[in-house]
Amino acid sequence: MFTPISSVGKYYLLMSRVFKKPQKWSVFFKLLSREINDLGVNSFGLVVFTSLFVGAVVAIQMYNNFRTSDIPIPDNYVGYATKTVLILEFAPTIISVILAGKVGSYIASSIGTMRVTEQIDALEIMGVNAPSFLILPKIVAAVLFNPILIAISMMLGIFGGYAVGELTQKWAAVDYVNGIQEMFPDYFYYYAFIKTAVFAFVIASVPAYFGYNVKGGSLEVGRSSTTAVVWTIVVIIILNLVLTQMFLD
Repeated sequence: MFTPISSVGKYYLLMSRVFKKPQKWSVFFKLLSREINDLGVNSFGLVVFTSLFVGAVVAIQMYNNFRTSDIPIPDNYVGYATKTVLILEFAPTIISVILAGKVGSYIASSIGTMRVTEQIDALEIMGVNAPSFLILPKIVAAVLFNPILIAISMMLGIFGGYAVGELTQKWAAVDYVNGIQEMFPDYFYYYAFIKTAVFAFVIASVPAYFGYNVKGGSLEVGRSSTTAVVWTIVVIIILNLVLTQMFLD
């Protein structure tokens, strides 16, 4: 039975086994390249689609809020506000939550299936460090590739705001471009990508924990995947608050 307190201890014990030196670096890099494709490249389309449309929605909402304000606000603030929202919150946090659903369920179900079919037991009998062999490439792939996805999300979200402005003619393109070119603190970018790296670690490690410790058959694998996604999102939301308080206080 899942209990949060005992699971935290089991999670840290599992991670202590994960971060061991790979027994064969050639095998590790082969698995890493496969995980980058499965976890990162295959998520590219979802990130592109979501970022374009949400960037457009954010820009329209900013424009409407500024229009209803009692104080006249120049249209270039639409671009600046859209960029700020996308970089600080939408791209690193919301995209990470979306990836938690897609990538997290895949990780939990794939490792869980190996557990119930006794493939993990076979690895351990052969003397292989199963947690390091199965989980470490996934964590490294997520931490390396997720920042690339988030950077793409930022750019496409800003472009989505530009495109919707051109389609609706609610604001001039030159005003929007001037807004996104306004001075922006460098530490905002550091904050966004630090959050991204932390969330990437959570997205890979928490579902791996649930998949690795699943017991039963195929039905339990499905339940474990659902639980893994839920708790991954919960952890991301909590860490988002903690990191925001640390960096933007």
